[in-house]
Amino acid sequence: MVSSLEYTTDSKSITVSATTGGASGNVLYTCPNNHDATIDYLGVTNGSSSSQKITIQFYHADDTTYKYLTNQHAIAGHDTYHVLNADRFHLHAGDKIVCSKDAGDFDVSLSARQFYNPNR
Repeated sequence: MVSSLEYTTDSKSITVSATTGGASGNVLYTCPNNHDATIDYLGVTNGSSSSQKITIQFYHADDTTYKYLTNQHAIAGHDTYHVLNADRFHLHAGDKIVCSKDAGDFDVSLSARQFYNPNR
């Protein structure tokens, strides 16, 4: 049995292709069944030469709603944006991070700690 202080890590990265969010967005990460997760890093890179806009949403599985972490945030060409800065974001089983863009070439990456929780 894994204690509440032990965790596994997971890193995910996608190239965003979706131009609408919500259920049509690109899923970056889904918190696994029987787990809670803490996102320690969530970063976006704009590979385009001009400023473009990115949207990142949190899907809350408990009430099946999408909430914005950032909504049409403009990022300069060839620049990086740290969505959480030094903050952390907590997810429960079935929660997701979903991405969409207006245009451009965006890569989005995250790093999460996953904690086993048999009650989830």
